[in-house]
Amino acid sequence: MSLPRVSPPVDLRSFAVDSTVPRLLVSVRDADEAALAARAGADLVDAKDPDRGALGALPAGTVRAIVALVDARTLTSAVAGEPDRAALVPAITAMAATGVDLVKVAVRGDWSEDDLARAAAAASGRLIAVLFAEDGAAAGHVPRLRRAGFLGAMIDTAGKDGRRLGDHLSRPVLAAFTRACRDHGLVSGLAGSLALADIAELAPLGPHFLGFRGGLCAAGDRRQGLDSARVAEAVRLIRASARRDAA
Repeated sequence: MSLPRVSPPVDLRSFAVDSTVPRLLVSVRDADEAALAARAGADLVDAKDPDRGALGALPAGTVRAIVALVDARTLTSAVAGEPDRAALVPAITAMAATGVDLVKVAVRGDWSEDDLARAAAAASGRLIAVLFAEDGAAAGHVPRLRRAGFLGAMIDTAGKDGRRLGDHLSRPVLAAFTRACRDHGLVSGLAGSLALADIAELAPLGPHFLGFRGGLCAAGDRRQGLDSARVAEAVRLIRASARRDAA
């Protein structure tokens, strides 16, 4: 039996090209959706269970199947969930062992420096902190994440009740977050029930990634399957934002 691919730390220099232009993260629930997203032009295929809340983790076997199918043709990530302190390291370690390029985990505001360092070490050079928009401004967490060894940070919405990221946090607050990430050498991402119309609003803020699920699904329902036409349209809109930025 072959061992799972273990990814090396992601080279941050790969994010320096067109640094003000975001890439498209698409959350997928299985290998079939991963194939659809990759064919449509997604830059990052993100393994997540939409039936288990904002950061529902998929079984490790499903994540391995996604990694095998993508076969390094695009970046991959997987959600390690919202573990408490006792489950933190095991949850991250399990997802890191699937061979994904990046591991995402919810970070709680009351975690100590030691908690953050243990989390980062469990997926060395590959861990992305997910901060929830409902908890308020996130820029203040960035220096701690950098010191602990995280690769990056994303803002997402904990509740999936129809409200989007911009309903929770203002544009200046989001801009401050992406700017703080860049100032501290972290990859940044914005997500949270985003719609295609949000690309024009959020792309100029300079996140490395814009994350989508429901906005790219049939009927805009994150529990339904991905719509390849919507994924392709998201790719088109992001590329169009790049052309506007270069003009």
